[in-house]
Amino acid sequence: QQIQFADDMQEFTKFPTKTGRRSLSRSISQSSTDSYSSAASYTDSSDDEVSPREKQQTNSKGSSNFCVKNIKQAEFGRREIEIAEQDMSALISLRKRAQGEKPLAGAKIVGCTHITAQTAVLIETLCALGAQCRWSACNIYSTQNEVAAALAEAGVAVFAWKGESEDDFWWCIDRCVNVDGWQANMILDDGGDLTHWVYKKYPNVFKKIRGIVEESVTGVHRLYQLSKAGKLCVPAMNVNDSVTKQKFDNLYCCRESILDGLKRTTDVMFGGKQVVVCGYGEVGKGCCAALKALGAIVYVTEIDPICALQACMDGFRVVKLSEVIRQVDVVITCTGNKNVVTREHLDRMKNSCIVCNMGHSNTEIDVTSLRTPELTWERVRSQVDHIIWPDGKRVVLLAEGRLLNLSCSTVPTFVLSITATTQALALIELYNAPEGRYKQDVYLLPKKMDEYVASLHLPSFDAHLTELTDDQAKYLGLNKNGPFKPNYY
Repeated sequence: QQIQFADDMQEFTKFPTKTGRRSLSRSISQSSTDSYSSAASYTDSSDDEVSPREKQQTNSKGSSNFCVKNIKQAEFGRREIEIAEQDMSALISLRKRAQGEKPLAGAKIVGCTHITAQTAVLIETLCALGAQCRWSACNIYSTQNEVAAALAEAGVAVFAWKGESEDDFWWCIDRCVNVDGWQANMILDDGGDLTHWVYKKYPNVFKKIRGIVEESVTGVHRLYQLSKAGKLCVPAMNVNDSVTKQKFDNLYCCRESILDGLKRTTDVMFGGKQVVVCGYGEVGKGCCAALKALGAIVYVTEIDPICALQACMDGFRVVKLSEVIRQVDVVITCTGNKNVVTREHLDRMKNSCIVCNMGHSNTEIDVTSLRTPELTWERVRSQVDHIIWPDGKRVVLLAEGRLLNLSCSTVPTFVLSITATTQALALIELYNAPEGRYKQDVYLLPKKMDEYVASLHLPSFDAHLTELTDDQAKYLGLNKNGPFKPNYY
């Protein structure tokens, strides 16, 4: 019997026309934005055109000492924070152990970090330990609006919302610092923007700060520059290079979140795709491991011969970006540097190449060079732009070159618990240090403290440490209780 296609063809024509499909797509898209999940959608109320700066909002206690997208989302944000708490047991444990002593009583902490459910657990831990906190966002796209609302409802002076303009970004930082009758004495920073703002705009405030805690490559670099120039007049703790940040957050967090961010925005399949990862530090290592596991062909660019050799030993080809730029399907930057991907590279990319950044700062890809009359920007969906060349070639740019995982997806809670606990202990250490212990310089976290953070997380795995005998400890020249690693590790 012959198969009849005629009726099927008639059925096919009943499907929506191109115009109809577009309106259907728009209605589906619109319904998804009604969700409060800031990971899945990037607008979450119908009044997006109204800037939070122009709204008059108060929490249930009558306070208006905050600026968030929508205070009515607080209840939903609280549920997200409670979910995060379940996988941040070490931070909760620290909160329970220390809240009786209040080691941060009198601390007035001004913070500038990503504002997510995980950060909220850290902020509320600092408050439970006696601190007063004022907070802004270190990235214009990474704020979870409902979490910011929950913090504002709980009484934290938070100034942040997803999709801030450049002007909003600095305005929020300024509102945290410039307050009548409130003088910050500690800084918790991610990227160095807050430290830079206080140093430049409020030098008198800067001089009275008791300590700075910084957790990013970019921010640490800025601190060392200040120190070298003799302009750092307060002690600072380099959390980024502590073992519990470098070997965990940078590596494992990126290994699990790079694919999430790329798939949510582009639905790309990685099997057989050619990907170049710029930088093989801990972030690059995590990204490469995840991509390799899905069958991608991965190239690495490096300036450091040691990292380059590690990449070779892990089975990756180390190349110059210019050698592979015409053939790769995805370009990922993880260096903390600037102009890693230049306009020349972008001009030579093939059609539909995906370009994104996993480093903290938005300087790695020369996005500014793309804002020229001959190129057309087409917003495909939130955090996804097509840059169209005159000949029709398209490059897919994610999050306008800003941090991919926190701008386009979420990050694993447990690994952030490790970093957050490290930050909390660094703040406690600097705030309570006797005068003279820390001079006006940049310090690494004491190794004993790194080991304490790690030990707090072991019960989650039902892991049991082996204890050295007295004879073994003497043989190794170690204290039975640590530290087990030298300071340079």
